[in-house]
Amino acid sequence: MRTRNADKQELVKQKAIELIVNDGFDGFSVNKLARACSISVATLYIYYRDKDDLIRQIGLEVGQTFFAHTFRDFSPQMPFAEGLTKQWENRARFWLEYPQEVAFYEMIRLSPYGEFVLEESMVAFKEIMSEFLHRAIRNKELTPVTPEVFWSVAYGPLYTLLRFHSAKKGLGGNAFELSDQHLADALKLVIKALTP
Repeated sequence: MRTRNADKQELVKQKAIELIVNDGFDGFSVNKLARACSISVATLYIYYRDKDDLIRQIGLEVGQTFFAHTFRDFSPQMPFAEGLTKQWENRARFWLEYPQEVAFYEMIRLSPYGEFVLEESMVAFKEIMSEFLHRAIRNKELTPVTPEVFWSVAYGPLYTLLRFHSAKKGLGGNAFELSDQHLADALKLVIKALTP
């Protein structure tokens, strides 16, 4: 039996992400991936059962990496404004440092693979964020709203700014480059909207 090679597995992951982002799920095949990695198709089956397993496992790994970055220097015991600020910093940093992984994760999230990947990668995330939000509500630092409303208000502006930055265009097609001031202005409004 052939053994696993961590460097080769990382290459497979990076090439799979690149191919899926560039060609979509329909344009992605294990044959194309094997060629891009200069390996045989059989080598892929050392790491993954089939194409679907490969996509799910890479999606899960990217999701877990994203959530690990989200919680860097964050504690659910933080005051609400401080914790949300840290979340924004971490999410923005990940988006800017790992654009391919972000594009891949967005595609996964909206695909038939999304439910599996989200359920598996968000277990710890849900627990930590639930503790953070319930504590903020108890301390009267956060207006009680549904999770969907919270998410829309808390992170919608951040992701809109990040998408403008990625496209290099704002509203009306004007040139746009994200700045710390843009983030600070938007975050200030978000915190104001969410606090009692």
